[in-house]
Amino acid sequence: MKFLKLLLLICFVQASAQQGGMWIPSLLKGMNETEMKNLGMKISAEDIYSVNKSSLKDAVPQFDGGCTAEVISDKGLILTNHHCGFEAIQTHSSVEHDYLTNGFWAYKVEDELPNKDMIVTFVVRIEDVTTKVLDGTTLLTIEQERQKKIQQNISDLSKSLPKESWQENVIKTFYDGNQYLLFVTETFKDIRLVGAPPSSIGKFGSDTDNWVWPRHTGDFSLFRIYADRNNRPAEYSASNVPYKPKYFFPISIKGIKENDFTMVMGYPGKTQEYLPSFAVEQIVTTLNPAKIEVRDAALKVQDGFMRKDNAIKIQYASKYASVANYWKKWIGETKGLKKSNAIAVKQQFEKDFLKKVNKADKQKEYGNLLNDFEKNYSEIKEYALARDLFTEIALRNTEILTLGYKLYQLEQIYNNRGEQAFKDRKTNLINGLDEFYKDFNPNVDQKVFEQLIGIYAKKYPKRFLLSTFENINAEALATNVFTKSQLISYDKIKTLLTGDTKTVLENINKDPGFQVIKSMADGYIKNVAPKFEELNLKNIATQRTYMKAILELSPKSEHIFPDANSTLRVTYGKVKGYKPNDAVSYEPFTYLDGVIEKYIPGDYEFDMPKKLIDLYNTKNFGNYASNGKMPVNFIATNHTTGGNSGSPALDEKGNLIGLNFDRVWEGTMSDIYYSPEICRNIMVDIRYILFIIDKYAGAENLLKELKIITQKNTK
Repeated sequence: MKFLKLLLLICFVQASAQQGGMWIPSLLKGMNETEMKNLGMKISAEDIYSVNKSSLKDAVPQFDGGCTAEVISDKGLILTNHHCGFEAIQTHSSVEHDYLTNGFWAYKVEDELPNKDMIVTFVVRIEDVTTKVLDGTTLLTIEQERQKKIQQNISDLSKSLPKESWQENVIKTFYDGNQYLLFVTETFKDIRLVGAPPSSIGKFGSDTDNWVWPRHTGDFSLFRIYADRNNRPAEYSASNVPYKPKYFFPISIKGIKENDFTMVMGYPGKTQEYLPSFAVEQIVTTLNPAKIEVRDAALKVQDGFMRKDNAIKIQYASKYASVANYWKKWIGETKGLKKSNAIAVKQQFEKDFLKKVNKADKQKEYGNLLNDFEKNYSEIKEYALARDLFTEIALRNTEILTLGYKLYQLEQIYNNRGEQAFKDRKTNLINGLDEFYKDFNPNVDQKVFEQLIGIYAKKYPKRFLLSTFENINAEALATNVFTKSQLISYDKIKTLLTGDTKTVLENINKDPGFQVIKSMADGYIKNVAPKFEELNLKNIATQRTYMKAILELSPKSEHIFPDANSTLRVTYGKVKGYKPNDAVSYEPFTYLDGVIEKYIPGDYEFDMPKKLIDLYNTKNFGNYASNGKMPVNFIATNHTTGGNSGSPALDEKGNLIGLNFDRVWEGTMSDIYYSPEICRNIMVDIRYILFIIDKYAGAENLLKELKIITQKNTK
């Protein structure tokens, strides 16, 4: 296809060294490799991605579906973030064995803890399959039919394209549907917890410091991959053995300085770099403020309970962190988009785009795109707001409503697929709810429900709000629901779901908790979802054409990288400080001195273990110190996002120097608009990680597995 040749040409052309972008590792040769070498890289694109020999990509798996990890020993030891392993650490914790508070270290392999359903996935190879995926779509003008044909092609190709029996074919779209790549992957299912520092190290600063620089967090944990006797993926078994990797990262403790080259590999989740100004304005003025308000209310309730009760703190620690993460991100994103004048920048880009369209005499193909965007985003605004409020309140942040929605789906299965499907889903639901109720506290959720239902009644677009929610008394409704609903305990919901199908459905519909979510869901599905999907499909089609036009009309020297979509990417830049505001300047490094400065004895977020304080006071830093100080975190201009948590930070030779875990608050808008002036990713210095493993935990067994490069390049 002529367009694909043009796309690849744009990706391969040489240009002066720049920063920003999330690049496909199999397509680094040419422009990207030249840029990286101009920034200081000493290795080749072939060293990063190869199908003919082991390469860096073989040591970078996706961790548990949402984070990244890196292999750091020839025995399958992997490093990721503490917050990525947090749920596993929490699951193994109890009041008697509180690994969240005290940390966990396996000093021999027999002590390593298995984790049900945890997986890591490696990329074996990447291939372009665009022509095959788009086969038969040229004459389809209705977007729904086109998408259906593409999905059918993807399904067929995933089954038919060559792979080993233990591998999987995964096809992902790039450039808003203009390119499709095949990822052949291997997924390992026996992953065991090896080590984790206490939360006072791994989550130091907690939610106050989240998305903030300067940062002083030892955000890491250690796991091990196990395989069968043939070194292939296998379900958990006591007979499994440590995985023998194709490649693992050497670790450099030589130190880093400002302007050093740095590279991050990982699985960034989602970016929207090519949205039009109309979409960005809607995010800034309507959608983000609504989501922030909902999560702010939920977090205040949970925090109040967690600070008073340690058992609740353990129950809600992971959930609270998850809710708080994007709450704070959206606040920073909105601030950054305003500060960087992103909307105005987009508008100027659009003016220039129209000039290019006219110059290329492409008015017929691309001349109406921006007008279409303006019309579509104006029409979708209230539907998008209703969708976000329903999702945030009913499906994510009010647990009794989230659970009730599972029953709502159960009823829909009966209506659409019959009794046997209903019975099968009911059995699976009952069996899976035990874990849910382990970390559910009805007293906490009642107050969350009260706050969020109040927001729903006030902020849900009036044209879609059912009369039952008008002038509602949220406190009275919450009291009624949590007093009378059977959804508040595992025993009660099992009773509710006991009996023949007719009896179960009758009892469910009498439950006051279910009645609330059913009315909300019915209203959403009837009045909001169909029109939202219709308008969203228009935007998808328009965005695809807009992206095609950008690629086609852009100068060869411009960077045109695909948005993140949870596939393996490479981003590169330099270690660098930044100036977020007038008269404010940040250095790129923090030290253990800063942890001591922030230390508040007994505080939920800023407490410190006594042993760490003793190590600081005696300056017992081993050979991990820099000029007598213990490095903790550093920042660079690498373009990262959610999913890059746990990604390896590498030096110019591909040695591991840090562990990516966050971004600066002012730069979280990089999902929509990347600015090299203020966008920075935050990493744990590998020397701090080794210091904790060595001096704090005394885990010499783990250190012996590692290949550590010192000043003299010796182990």
